[in-house]
Amino acid sequence: MLSSLEELAPSEARLVLVGDYVDRGDDSAEVLRRLFRMQADAGEEMMICLKGNHDQMLLDFLDDPQGTGPRWLRYGGLQTLASYGLQGVPQTAPETRWLETRDRLREAVSADIEHWLRALPTRWQTGNVMVCHAGADPMRPPEEQSDRSLLWGHPEFESTPRNDGTWVVHGHTITDHPRPESGRIPVDTGAYATGRLTAALVETGKVQFLST
Repeated sequence: MLSSLEELAPSEARLVLVGDYVDRGDDSAEVLRRLFRMQADAGEEMMICLKGNHDQMLLDFLDDPQGTGPRWLRYGGLQTLASYGLQGVPQTAPETRWLETRDRLREAVSADIEHWLRALPTRWQTGNVMVCHAGADPMRPPEEQSDRSLLWGHPEFESTPRNDGTWVVHGHTITDHPRPESGRIPVDTGAYATGRLTAALVETGKVQFLST
């Protein structure tokens, strides 16, 4: 789907991805490998990969498997483990089991991709357009946003219009009919479940949605 979407966009357009590359469907391992290669080929100026909350949950599991693992496995981690040929861990399993699974996952992911994931930014901005994964605090400028708001959303993001002229392009919340509204440009059409991947082509004074 990503290749088809790229073909619809102008060749000079920057590609900014809004995160959640894992836990969504059965191909997390291949998605990470492919994006890692694509960005290396395109260059970080032309292809910007942002971090999503599910990407952060994978990293949290690598840092604290027993503490964060049960929650991650409930929200898609099982599918990510399976994509690497690994099984889940019962919530009551001893710490040694969690650590073993973490070590096997870390080896399967590879040090290069783990480092890449950890270094992903949580926002990208050009002019009055900011791109992030989940949303932003509508009362704070882009440079004062917390990573928590950008990764997990803010309670007032969808109810309070921004008044600083900034447009926030975001994913995280699935929408059937994406449209610009009150400083927000949603692009998440639930590709893992619907088979419909959507991008916003943002140009001066207009937004066009591209779907495949």
